[in-house]
Amino acid sequence: MKTCLVVDDSGVVRKIARRIVEGMGFAVVEAEDGEKALEACKRAMPEAVLLDWNMPVMDGYDFLVHLRRMPGGDQPKVVFCTTENGIDHISRALNAGANEYIMKPFDKDIVAAKFQEVGLVALDAPSEA
Repeated sequence: MKTCLVVDDSGVVRKIARRIVEGMGFAVVEAEDGEKALEACKRAMPEAVLLDWNMPVMDGYDFLVHLRRMPGGDQPKVVFCTTENGIDHISRALNAGANEYIMKPFDKDIVAAKFQEVGLVALDAPSEA
């Protein structure tokens, strides 16, 4: 089973994201900031990362830069999921190695579409929330 690391400082957002990605057949690991997310990646590298930008301790951008430098850190598909919608944020995220970018609030259709675009799920994958 593929694993998705959900990184967000909001417990509510993590719960919603967990329900969505579990409905797509992923096991879910949660982290409330970038530092805890890096620790989770050191234990077991996920196939997917759903990543918030604005978090305490270490934000999503810094996490992504560190992730991409780790052994195997080039493998996970990273989807930024944030309220930051400026073109500068989007281009910084993509230049740092993000595969896709979605805006909050999100729903299962948006997440499923982005996961399909980056090759994490097939077009006919179940998407229950």
